[in-house]
Amino acid sequence: MFVDKTQIYVKSGDGGNGMVAYRREKYVPAGGPAGGDGGRGADIVFVVDEGLRTLMDFRYKRHFKGDPGENGRTKKQHGKSRAAYEIQVPPGTTITDEETGQVLADLTVHGQRAVIARGGRGGRGNARFATPANPAPEIAENGEPGEEKKIVLELKLLADAGLIGFPSVGKSTLLSIVSRAKPKVADYHFTTIKPQLGVVETDDKRSFVLADLPGLIEGAHEGVGLGHQFLRHIERTRVLIHVIDMSGMEGRDPYDDYMTINKELEQYNLRLPERPQLVAANKMDLPGAEDNLELFREQVGENVQIFPISAATNAGIDDLIRTAMDTIEATPEFPLYEEEEEERVVYSYVEREKPYAIEKDDDGGFTITGHEIEKVFKMTDFNRHDSVQRFSRKMRKLGIDQELRDMGAEDGDTVRILDHEFEFVE
Repeated sequence: MFVDKTQIYVKSGDGGNGMVAYRREKYVPAGGPAGGDGGRGADIVFVVDEGLRTLMDFRYKRHFKGDPGENGRTKKQHGKSRAAYEIQVPPGTTITDEETGQVLADLTVHGQRAVIARGGRGGRGNARFATPANPAPEIAENGEPGEEKKIVLELKLLADAGLIGFPSVGKSTLLSIVSRAKPKVADYHFTTIKPQLGVVETDDKRSFVLADLPGLIEGAHEGVGLGHQFLRHIERTRVLIHVIDMSGMEGRDPYDDYMTINKELEQYNLRLPERPQLVAANKMDLPGAEDNLELFREQVGENVQIFPISAATNAGIDDLIRTAMDTIEATPEFPLYEEEEEERVVYSYVEREKPYAIEKDDDGGFTITGHEIEKVFKMTDFNRHDSVQRFSRKMRKLGIDQELRDMGAEDGDTVRILDHEFEFVE
């Protein structure tokens, strides 16, 4: 089975907690702070493995969590940071943030790595907070929470050549003949629902990867039928083998089919029609095919390479495969998009958004949200008075205290952050 798109959840490791500790050596009656920092949590890293061909493994495991960093220890000993959690994916995998739609990584080369979720940094121990005014602080941070994301993995085939054409023109049959692939073959439309891969070996012992891609219909660039599934898989192929039913048995015109598919390729991506394309004039063993081929040659002109074949009798296939191999070797990796010329950068003042938001609830309480304040909240040890005071100073520094007053907060009102409630004290 070929799995080419899946959704998974990843969470990097939380940072380890810092520690509150003091020196307790003999003959050191007033030992200073000696609490160590916590270790960093594990990053979630995706790594390309050229031995993989599908995303099938992600059908059975969809949650990936990195290890948290170790907590700090006494004597200023820092907790151990965790090694990255590596997840192997096949070449051609695109990673997208499901919530924002942002492409996080486009992985194509063996060994290529991408950090998708960074581990939380370790919390600082009390040795970090010592000052002349407070030489023995009772402050230590909890570890920073790791990042968590729902991401979409999408595999775009890295086949050397792709078979394109309308449904039922013989692509699957051709692939089964020239390789060991065993695609489902039948006499009805849209047989190929998922791309099929096969390794093709020429008579002079050269080989390349050939993909039988889902059938195309008019309007595919707008997502009609299997359009988007089909088109995204041919973006990286170096050579296109356009299979056409030259017999016209289903009442189709070979030239119209040829022009329609090339028009769809052009409308999906203006660069696709520029790559080398070979025409496999299939079903030449059927009546009327020779006459249709002669007319087709006149219509397309001399610049189009046409190979009369019959997937049913194997006629002409060796010549097609040999030419495809030669064309692949002569064609470098095809860039989809030209690099834009460097534009002159113009800086302008943009007012920074507030790092928090406050909403008044129906019960008269107030709810505070915002990435920065929520992170500080999670990293605060509320069991220690000094840590609570530090969190309060952060609230004042951000302007939250004053905004609560401006919104009408009074002594005893409820203030909520995440799942916790506090009492506003003037």
